[in-house]
Amino acid sequence: MKSCSESYRRAGVDITAGYRAVELMKQYIARTMTENVLSGLGGFGGLFELPEGLKKPVLVAGTDGVGTKLKLSFLLKRYDTVGIDCVAMCVNDVICCGARPLFFLDYIACGKNVPERIAELVKGVSEGCVQAGSSLIGGETAEMPGFYPEDEYDLAGFSVGIVEKGRIIDGRGVREGDRLIALPSSGVHSNGFSLIRKVFDLDRISKEEAEEPLALLGGRSLGESLLLPTRIYVKPLLSLMERVELKGLSHITGGGFYENIPRSIPDGLGARIRKRDVRVLPIFRLIEERGEIPERDMYNTFNMGVGMTLIVSREQEEKALSLLLGMGLSAYSLGEIVSSREKLLLE
Repeated sequence: MKSCSESYRRAGVDITAGYRAVELMKQYIARTMTENVLSGLGGFGGLFELPEGLKKPVLVAGTDGVGTKLKLSFLLKRYDTVGIDCVAMCVNDVICCGARPLFFLDYIACGKNVPERIAELVKGVSEGCVQAGSSLIGGETAEMPGFYPEDEYDLAGFSVGIVEKGRIIDGRGVREGDRLIALPSSGVHSNGFSLIRKVFDLDRISKEEAEEPLALLGGRSLGESLLLPTRIYVKPLLSLMERVELKGLSHITGGGFYENIPRSIPDGLGARIRKRDVRVLPIFRLIEERGEIPERDMYNTFNMGVGMTLIVSREQEEKALSLLLGMGLSAYSLGEIVSSREKLLLE
């Protein structure tokens, strides 16, 4: 007998819609499968066989959500990109330890399960997993009427990666004179949206206003610029690690420069960065001007155009930059490590 419940449907939960959503998302999940995945869709748990070849493998886990950037997804009725953000926020953290992301699980909570919308969300998650070389081995969609409005949802997930114990990147090898390299962001990524919503009054703006092209943004609309998905740095960084010693990595998320760059630097040392060397993206200039936000707050909230920072020795800086440029990343020298009681010297 086919699973169904008319009583549950009258209470607001349509389990048949859940089955339909699973059927729609199967094609996207299939793109992420690797030989290490031992389970199919629909089991009680996702099975993943650890890769061979590591002497002392260490698992590294990271979890995150998309945050209030989802409000923009609701406004624009665009659901196929925020899943990339969800994956990116997790795998970009995991790679900071030097770990290769193995698999990902997502969690979607919604007021009403619209199968086509859920499938679009999972399409984005799957795309993020493909970009990270990670398998989407499971997830959960929870229909919660009365808790979420019918047209709204939340999206979160977690990543598990693996690294050889002797190759963990933890900043302990950072020395005075080492160099800081910037990897450009695609835009705002997935942080600071509570402030952005206030600056642009996104809770009251119309869809038409959000989609109006702006010259300052190169003809892109505000909505399109803000909804650009978080860049995933996993594959180029894994490739770089094979040829260059990375002493420290920082994913620039909430808290901006001031909170995240110091996390990869030992006590007694600091990163000296000149503001004129930061390649600030136009969207941040617009946010700063429109919101009359102090420069210090901008650097303590947003990535300002720098999605990741790397620490390498002075001798390997040129090689690292050349390799990254060859991978299509417009990496550039951002600063240097100096002896300091303050871990960030932004001058």
